[in-house]
Amino acid sequence: MKNLFIVSTAIAVIAFAACNSGNNPSTDNSNSTADTSQSTMPAASNETSGQASNTQTNNAASIKEIVTGYLQLKNALANDDSKEAANGGKAVVAAMQKFDKSSLTAEQKKDYEDMESAMKENAEHIGENAGKIDHQREHFDMLSQDLYDMVKEYGAGQSLYKDFCPMYNDNKGAFWLSETKEIKNPYLGKKMPTCGEVKEEMK
Repeated sequence: MKNLFIVSTAIAVIAFAACNSGNNPSTDNSNSTADTSQSTMPAASNETSGQASNTQTNNAASIKEIVTGYLQLKNALANDDSKEAANGGKAVVAAMQKFDKSSLTAEQKKDYEDMESAMKENAEHIGENAGKIDHQREHFDMLSQDLYDMVKEYGAGQSLYKDFCPMYNDNKGAFWLSETKEIKNPYLGKKMPTCGEVKEEMK
């Protein structure tokens, strides 16, 4: 009877040891799988981060190009050059088409598209109306308001000044953005080139 108890105990110990050794490989495998998945995650994350960074860089370049076209337009109007103003309007439209909206959140995309629609419409009017400088100046007024909002949201890649002319539009006034502190009025042109004042410096 005593021998039977010893044999039973030995069998139980062997069975328990076999169960434990059978579980170890699966535990090792699961750890191995977890390690593998963890080792690949940073690479995917870095790739996504790199793509977002590239998009932001490209968009910064697009905004700078939009601003360059706007300044071309502004300086042409200050010189009473309707034809060159039309070229500036076309440059703004072309630059806006390069902006990549895929990196924006849903809210940012909506805000950008609202600005984009109005800016394109006004820039297109300016581009299509060489020889009608008064009409171009009306649309430049509206374009300036949207560009100001865009620069506030995304930056300009350069320092700008927000200038104000109190006499334009029957003394209702209008503002514009300039790359210099020196006033060169795009609304009154050569008749009153220095009419206006700097209201804000944007960096």
